[in-house]
Amino acid sequence: MLKLLILLTILGSIAAHLKDNANQIYIGTALSPSHFSDAQYQSIAAAEFNSLTPENEMKWDAVEPSQGNYNYGQADQLVQFAQQNGMKIRGHTLVWHSQVPGWVNGLSGDTLHQVMIDHITNEVTRYKGSIYAWDVVNEMFNEDGSYRQSIWYNNFQTQFVADAFTAAAAADPGAKLYINDYNIESINGKSTGLLNLVTQLKSQGVPIHGVGFQAHLAVGQIPSDLAANLQRFTALGLEVAITELDIKQNGQSQDAQAQAYTQVINACTSTSGCVGVTIWGFTDKYSWISSDNACPWDGNYQAKPAVSAIEQALK
Repeated sequence: MLKLLILLTILGSIAAHLKDNANQIYIGTALSPSHFSDAQYQSIAAAEFNSLTPENEMKWDAVEPSQGNYNYGQADQLVQFAQQNGMKIRGHTLVWHSQVPGWVNGLSGDTLHQVMIDHITNEVTRYKGSIYAWDVVNEMFNEDGSYRQSIWYNNFQTQFVADAFTAAAAADPGAKLYINDYNIESINGKSTGLLNLVTQLKSQGVPIHGVGFQAHLAVGQIPSDLAANLQRFTALGLEVAITELDIKQNGQSQDAQAQAYTQVINACTSTSGCVGVTIWGFTDKYSWISSDNACPWDGNYQAKPAVSAIEQALK
């Protein structure tokens, strides 16, 4: 009997996947259909994760390269993949200073404002009922907490944020609407600037539901106040999520990297209102970080210690 129990335990461990332990929060990954010809890429993504975020396929330059001409082919592939595999979808991203098509950059004033509203309305309406959450506004702060100079801020100051969220809510009242940024994981000038903005938006009745912490991090640089910072935002009645997690080894061991992943997962699971963690690409084979090995799986799809560490943290 003891041998049978041990065997069943071993088999259960072998069969377990990250998403099987994600009962408190979702565990997601960023995907691109440009890699779907790689069967291993698809199979691991489907087996391990219960949420996906498009890498680039829902960004403005991808879906509306010229005014009024929409190309949703690759975005549709991701939605279909998610639905076939029981995955949530985080839409990314509607309004950003980067990856804006050239025809938009030539506009200003009322014309630019209407183009922004039309773009949001078209994209969010297309996927109404299919997208769990949208990153409505992305990366609008400088490191000191001041506002980034962009086509949006330079034309409309912060009013574009409220207008973008209002348009997204009108197009899909059921979707969670997020503002998303990087280097806001610790309590610093940038995260405090964001906190002040979302406090203002909430007081104005703007339909904002969550804050995304990108968390592009490195071993030895995981903020000790990450959980405390998440709680500053959930105290406002917002949900929070880790939206683009990767952790560079930074010259350290894979075991150290595994511990760093554990720290981030623990910060989320210990925070009431932290709903999920998305890893920005699960394999080094296709990672946007080419100078370091930041993903839980290596370039040959071999699981690093980070995979079992994430599994244990999810439990």
